[in-house]
Amino acid sequence: MMEEVYFGDWEAEWLKTIHGDAEASPYDVGYITRVSIEEVTPAGADIRWYPNIHDRFHVVKTFLPREAFVAAALAYKFEKRVSVFVKSEWLRKLHLRSNSIFVMIDAKDMTAAIKDGLITHEKVIALRDALDAFAGRYPFISFISFADSLLLKTNWTAGMVDTDVEYTYVPERLLVLFQQLQTLYRDTLGLEIYAVLAQGSNEYYDDPLLHISEEKNHISLNSLGLPFAQIAQIEGAARKAIRAGEHPPMEIYMDSDLFHSLMFKNYERKDSWPSAPYKPKMISEPGSYHYAMCDDLLACLSLP
Repeated sequence: MMEEVYFGDWEAEWLKTIHGDAEASPYDVGYITRVSIEEVTPAGADIRWYPNIHDRFHVVKTFLPREAFVAAALAYKFEKRVSVFVKSEWLRKLHLRSNSIFVMIDAKDMTAAIKDGLITHEKVIALRDALDAFAGRYPFISFISFADSLLLKTNWTAGMVDTDVEYTYVPERLLVLFQQLQTLYRDTLGLEIYAVLAQGSNEYYDDPLLHISEEKNHISLNSLGLPFAQIAQIEGAARKAIRAGEHPPMEIYMDSDLFHSLMFKNYERKDSWPSAPYKPKMISEPGSYHYAMCDDLLACLSLP
């Protein structure tokens, strides 16, 4: 995929190549954004965008609207892949806007602990105070706690050439942070936790991590899109699979796109990691999640 401004030069260089001009250089024209088209609809196309395939296999599901599409062309005797030209404004926004990683953390066996009188007022206040102090060390992550759940959100950018926006996607850090939260929950509530993770496009891409109204009585998570919907679907599927004995309870449940974007030391280990199916919202294709104990997963990763 390329900006529309390069279409004329791209066509001219390919015509030179077709006519045998040895000095033609069609591959030097413009900058390529790697995508695959999954489905075409009257409104546009569902696409997979690959912001990084150099040192990790990072895929983001997103949508190319019809009004952003300009042309598609193929030098059919020389290439097998179609070049899609799109509006420059749309493509730049794709590269420069913020995307998100969402993590839902829940305490295990909270209902039983409450019934047994193990969760006291002092303990929940200690948890809240500990989370305040913990969140203060990570200003680039939003922390929203409710009941026995904790929702984390952090933004990342893909970056683009000739801009000062860089590629900032480092999901492995959230697994290290999860280990720290394990200690926090053990120390305050005496309970274990698990996490559900997903990443991708977020419609609140120009907004901060959180919105808090002037009266301080409305908080918006600034979250609308596939990854936020995925975490609820994955958790529901995992609960069902555990009850059915399809896999044991784990600490980490992760959408497959996020899992495959992790930097594994050994790709064979990644390919053999256990997974289970789930049905994501907003897309027609089936999904899968990978499950793991956090220590086991971290031991297989190259940490930045």
